[in-house]
Amino acid sequence: MAKRRVYAVVEGRVQGVFFRAHTREEAMALDLTGWVRNRADGAVEAEIEGESGDVERMLQWLHQGSPASRVSRVRVAELPVAGNEDTFVVRHD
Repeated sequence: MAKRRVYAVVEGRVQGVFFRAHTREEAMALDLTGWVRNRADGAVEAEIEGESGDVERMLQWLHQGSPASRVSRVRVAELPVAGNEDTFVVRHD
């Protein structure tokens, strides 16, 4: 199957609602790699890599978000596959 990597920015009520932790759990369940972190503007950003179908499922999940979140918009850009990660992490930088 084909690998895919995307950069996503999730806007709405997505900080302070365990969005990053739930994103990591979902990504790990789908065997994806990459990272997620909060942005200073109140959005959450992530880079997600894995099998194309699993990445698509993750993008669908981002539109729903964690139970307490309210996602208003998800912007996605395709990136070159990196292939240099072995897990999905929450970044705090």
